[in-house]
Amino acid sequence: MPGGGRPLTGHTRTHTRRQHTDPADPVEVDLKRLDGEDTGIAEVLMCRHKARNALGHVFVSQMRDLVSALSHDSAVRVVIFRSLVPGVFCAGADLKERAQMNNVESDLFVHGLRSLMNQIAHSAQMGLIETTRGLLPGAGGSQRLPRAVGISLAKELIFTGRRVGGQTALELGLVNRATEQNQTGDAAYREALSLAREILPQAPIAVRMAKEAMNRGSEVDIISGMAIERMCYAQVIPTRDRQEGMAAFIEKRPAQYTGE
Repeated sequence: MPGGGRPLTGHTRTHTRRQHTDPADPVEVDLKRLDGEDTGIAEVLMCRHKARNALGHVFVSQMRDLVSALSHDSAVRVVIFRSLVPGVFCAGADLKERAQMNNVESDLFVHGLRSLMNQIAHSAQMGLIETTRGLLPGAGGSQRLPRAVGISLAKELIFTGRRVGGQTALELGLVNRATEQNQTGDAAYREALSLAREILPQAPIAVRMAKEAMNRGSEVDIISGMAIERMCYAQVIPTRDRQEGMAAFIEKRPAQYTGE
């Protein structure tokens, strides 16, 4: 798909430096809150430049802390995961760190890594990002996927030797969209931001419940899936946003959702 989205001019970016458990740790995962018309969109910035965002102790710890913090932030409605390292989203496992671990340490670290991926992938069900209307991982600057564990997929994927291009990844079902690169090298980010802007004005609870119904329903038979959909919709029925949506439709005006 061609890169889309409105121009990035006219929107103030509020950069929020995270508070780390250990102040001596370098900032490898940071947060940017968009302002202006984009208020409600937050960008998780992966900025471990020297190691190409490899999944090391500090990186994973800061990512976990940040995702957990976002789960309690009612002002955030859409989250974009973005790499600030040119040409790569995530290089995979930090093998230099892994080589220094014994068997027990390695097992514990990988277990923690899996927990992080599950935390991202199942945010809606687990209530970790309750007010987030969409989770848009993968706003990287390259058409190529990393060769090992990919945060962009919120699960573990292992590639042996070769890297696949964006179109091939789309055909294999590894990504949702493949975007032609632009001259500034940020086509994927612009596409993600364009989609985030589509999600932003929608009703937060309804979008969250739709995400949960689709994620959980895809893992069961049709009868169970319909039951899950009913349970999710039952949580939307008593909301003020549902009443606002119907009133806005009747009055032919844009709805003003509050997440209540």
